[in-house]
Amino acid sequence: MAYAIIQSGGKQFRVTEGEVVRLPLIAASVGSTVDLAVLARGDAQSIDIGSPEVPGARVSGTVIAHGRGEKVIVFKYKRRKQYKKLHGHRQDFTAVKIDSIGTKSDEN
Repeated sequence: MAYAIIQSGGKQFRVTEGEVVRLPLIAASVGSTVDLAVLARGDAQSIDIGSPEVPGARVSGTVIAHGRGEKVIVFKYKRRKQYKKLHGHRQDFTAVKIDSIGTKSDEN
């Protein structure tokens, strides 16, 4: 089974074809196709590692939805100093279904 390591929003994800992955927010409309940067690509026989990207490699996906993740709580506390601080935020994400992993010449 082919897989790829992609980069989006400063983070890296291991993806396979048909998988739905939550990436940091991408400025693309729902239903549009996006191409993602491929850092490594492999299958059962071999692996290609780029520096920083694999030349000629391509991962394309379809934007399924935009949303917000679960709330993350940030709590700061210093004992015996009467100091407490509570913050929270929800990270925006884009759900992308991986359509194909291949090379740019595999388009046809």
